[in-house]
Amino acid sequence: MIVESSRLLLVEDDLTLGKMVDDFLTGHGFRVRWESNGLRALGLIDSETFDLLILDIGLPGMDGIQICRSVRDRFAGPIIMLTARGDEIDEVVCLEVGADDYIAKPVRPRALLARLKVHLRRGDSQDLPTESSKLEIDGLIIDSTSRTVRQKTESGDENILSVTTAEFDLLLFLMQRAGEVVGRNEIYEQIQGIAYDGVDRSIDLRVSRLRKKLGDDPGSPKRIKSVRGVGYIFAVES
Repeated sequence: MIVESSRLLLVEDDLTLGKMVDDFLTGHGFRVRWESNGLRALGLIDSETFDLLILDIGLPGMDGIQICRSVRDRFAGPIIMLTARGDEIDEVVCLEVGADDYIAKPVRPRALLARLKVHLRRGDSQDLPTESSKLEIDGLIIDSTSRTVRQKTESGDENILSVTTAEFDLLLFLMQRAGEVVGRNEIYEQIQGIAYDGVDRSIDLRVSRLRKKLGDDPGSPKRIKSVRGVGYIFAVES
């Protein structure tokens, strides 16, 4: 897939913003379908093929959170949410329902374009084989070929964990660097494809979600530990 010819669904009821984003992305070669109603957008997702979704939260018919929650299990591509600036509740909820990323309004077209390219290129790389596709650390198994995460139980069984694309990429990166402290700047450049701006909390929120899914006590985590003022470390049992 050529990133710049990808087919996107933009769901935004603000006519000025919708037209601006539509014109800008179309001008950069993307094939954009713009819809202003949430319920109609849900029908389009089920009946047509899109590489990526851009969903505003506040929509008539069905809001962006509801759409994301409804389609996440059957839509494999990236989902980017448009949120109110600085609204931490919106940001948390977006990631809770499976969004891969969020962008605060007012939307900066070039910043949005950069995020789109990162997520679409990441999707392309999912199909590329690697020399060592499986990595196991202390009973946690991540497979970069099948894009699955499994966790061994005390009985020896393996549970498959449901993680989003963005959560998978973050966990894989941290596990590949297990035992090392990885700074936020490096994480952002690797995962988001952009430099850390000192404000965005998407990585922190994804870590919080991963801890819950891994059964890692957020008050005293044993797998993904925070290093104050620096970043994170995927701990390895000695």
